[in-house]
Amino acid sequence: MKTLSTEVLIVGGGIVGASAALVLAKAGRRVTLLERDLCGARSSGINYGGVRRQGRPVVQLPLSQRAHQIWAGLEALIGTTGEYERSGHFKLARSTADMQALEAYAELSRPYGLGIELISGERLRQQCPWLGGAAVGGSLCPEDGQANPRLVSPAFARAAQAAGAEIIERCELMQVVHDGRDFVAEARRGDEIVQLRAEVMINCAGAWATRLASAFGEDVPLSSGHPSMVVTEPIAHFLPWSLGVEGGSIYCRQVARGNVVLGGGRGYELDDKRARASHDSILGLLPQAAALLPALRHVHIIRTWSGVEGYLPDHQPVIGPSATQAGLLHGFGFCGAGFQIGPAAGEALAELVLHGRSAIALDAFSIARFAPAAAVVEPVGSSDLLSSHLERKIS
Repeated sequence: MKTLSTEVLIVGGGIVGASAALVLAKAGRRVTLLERDLCGARSSGINYGGVRRQGRPVVQLPLSQRAHQIWAGLEALIGTTGEYERSGHFKLARSTADMQALEAYAELSRPYGLGIELISGERLRQQCPWLGGAAVGGSLCPEDGQANPRLVSPAFARAAQAAGAEIIERCELMQVVHDGRDFVAEARRGDEIVQLRAEVMINCAGAWATRLASAFGEDVPLSSGHPSMVVTEPIAHFLPWSLGVEGGSIYCRQVARGNVVLGGGRGYELDDKRARASHDSILGLLPQAAALLPALRHVHIIRTWSGVEGYLPDHQPVIGPSATQAGLLHGFGFCGAGFQIGPAAGEALAELVLHGRSAIALDAFSIARFAPAAAVVEPVGSSDLLSSHLERKIS
C-alpha cells in the first residue's frame, strides 16, 4: 500500500476542484487532487460551454461577477484561451410574459453591473435578421460569452499541476474517515491501493459528492441530471451570440469553425457514471431550433452526447464548510450551471483554507440548509472554529 501525506486533499478534478488546487498551489500549499477518471472529463467537460452571468439567481451574481474577472485573464492563468470569447449572451422571449420576465430580471440585476440591453419590436428584426418569427424580443448581456469546456476544464488541472499540485487521475476514493487529527482516505488506482492523509479535505466530487458528505453525517438530496446535447455540421456563420430562451428548453451557440452546439431536454442514464442523449429530447429540440433559427433547417447533426450532472432541489450549489466536521469543505451541486462560476467557487474554497474566510459571502450556499430542523447547529467554519482549525493544521 502506498501512503501519501498532504496538507489539502481535493476530491474531484472538475473546474471547481482544479481551480481550488491552482489557487492553493500558487499560495505554496501542499495540495493533492484525486480524480476518479480524467480531470475535466465529467460535467465540467460535457456541458454546453456557455459562460454567462445573465439569468443566474441574484444570490449567485457576486460569485459570478468574480468569475467574470477570472475569465478575463484565462489564457495567462491556465495557458490557453480555451476558445473563450465574449460573444454576448442573448436570452430570447417567445411571448409577452417572457419579455416581462426578462425586463424584471434586468432591473433586479442592475446593481451588479451586467449591462443588460433589452431588444424588441422593429429593433429586434433589424438587429437579428437571422431570427424566426417565434421570438418577440430578448435581453442581451454583451460581455457574457462561450468557451470550449473540453479545453478549458482539463487546462485548470494542468495549470494546478504546473504550479506544484499533485494530480492523481484514474484513482477512485473508496472510503474516508477522520482520526481526530487528519482525514485518512483510501483510494484505488488500478490494482494499487493508495492511502492519503490530509489535514483539510475539499469535496468537489460533482454528482457523486453526496457519498463523501454522507460519510460525515451530511445527507444531501443530490440527484443526477443528464443534459441532451447535439452539434451540427459546419455551416456559414450567422449567429453572433450565445442564445438561451426564457423559461429554458433550448440553448445554442455557433463556434469559430461554423458548427452549432445545441442543448435542451434530458438524456438518460446508462449507469451511475454514463448517460446518453435521448431520441425524444432531440426530436423535441430540433423543431424549436428551426422555429427560432431558420438557418438550421435541413442542417445535419453529426454528434450527440450527454453526461452526469449533480442537481439540488433549490437549484443552488453547496459551497463552504461542513456543518459536522472541521476541516471539511464542500463545492458541488451546481445544477448544470457550474462552468462559468466554477473558477470563482474554487477560489472561494481556497480562500477558506488559506484565510478561514472568503472574500465573497457564501452563507446562501451552506450545506446546513439541508440538515433536519432538529439537528441544525452552527456550521463548522461560520465562526472562528474553522479558522482556528486551519491555523493549527496548515499554518
